[in-house]
Amino acid sequence: MGKGETSIPDEEWERFLRDAEAGVSGAPEEPSARARMVTQRLGAESGSPAGWRTHQPPSRQKSKVWYVVGFFVAVALLVVSLIPGWATGWFDGGGGDTAPLAAESERPTRPPATEPAAELPTLDEPFRGSPAARWGDGAAALTLPGARATGWMSKAQVAQALERSRDFLAASGLDHRVLRGERPRNAIVLMNPHQKDVQEYVTAALRTPSAENDPLLLFSRFAPSKVRVVGDVVKTRGLITYREGKRGAVEVTADVTYVYPVVRAAAGSDEVTRTIVRREIVMSWDDPAKIIIKPGTFSLVSYRSDSANSGCDNHTGYFAPEFAADRAADDDRHDGAVVDPYDRSVSMDVLVPEGGDGECGTATRL
Repeated sequence: MGKGETSIPDEEWERFLRDAEAGVSGAPEEPSARARMVTQRLGAESGSPAGWRTHQPPSRQKSKVWYVVGFFVAVALLVVSLIPGWATGWFDGGGGDTAPLAAESERPTRPPATEPAAELPTLDEPFRGSPAARWGDGAAALTLPGARATGWMSKAQVAQALERSRDFLAASGLDHRVLRGERPRNAIVLMNPHQKDVQEYVTAALRTPSAENDPLLLFSRFAPSKVRVVGDVVKTRGLITYREGKRGAVEVTADVTYVYPVVRAAAGSDEVTRTIVRREIVMSWDDPAKIIIKPGTFSLVSYRSDSANSGCDNHTGYFAPEFAADRAADDDRHDGAVVDPYDRSVSMDVLVPEGGDGECGTATRL
């Protein structure tokens, strides 16, 4: 968490979440779909990266949360009318502090501060009213750790592996051609072509998306006939780490949250909403002397994704964000967990547990 950043006291945050879960009037029910909390595990039971010869078909577990967006207005009015002192504590330092956050060097201990309810996004300020307004832009915000000789790689080789890992994150989650629905070619070429099960999954997912083969677990895509990303900036915040893996491989783990502001594709559309995606991807840069791998590519160890306002039970291969009219027409209520998609203090193990069931739930904000 950046220096000088304020946030909601733990006891107030816990009370806030309890109210939301209990259905208290004015509790957060935000628009959108916190969809696709999916985990992918490849390789042996130990969780260590295995050679392509021993890969087992991935076991996919899904859990999804549904959003309802007008939450901030309702919560703000309720809090201001009933507990004005608490409201002051909530918003103190929220919207007023606009200084960019320092890069994430470790997992934060609490969620970011709540922004003033009146700060709705616009075409000119698509991140307005969001913690992402203080986040960095695109791949430049994803700071790499210092390189050191690890496993079979020298310091220079580790540095190159880290750069290529970030290249994959950019090619899969930031490339505007991919965001417009095009094939993620620059991401695919970085994936080991000899990892047969992964290559089959990617091919099937992009050709005929389904619940079983969902490209959104790895790639961010929007249907250009329905929505478009606002501007040239996608806000990101994340943590990239590495360690020595099995057979001396360098195993890079990237836990990154992406915030995409979008509008309807129709000409003249100006209502901005946001889709928020958090992915954890583990990439193994294997020793070619021990694993059959194309030089300059990685083997996929695991991947899991937790997304908000992306479409609940959406298997089209494209994120399907909701806008105000969509939310008004959808009066369904879901029993899934209440989650803040900006809260990076919660580990992916909690958000996307092994064996988790698919479900739709509620997010506290967009």
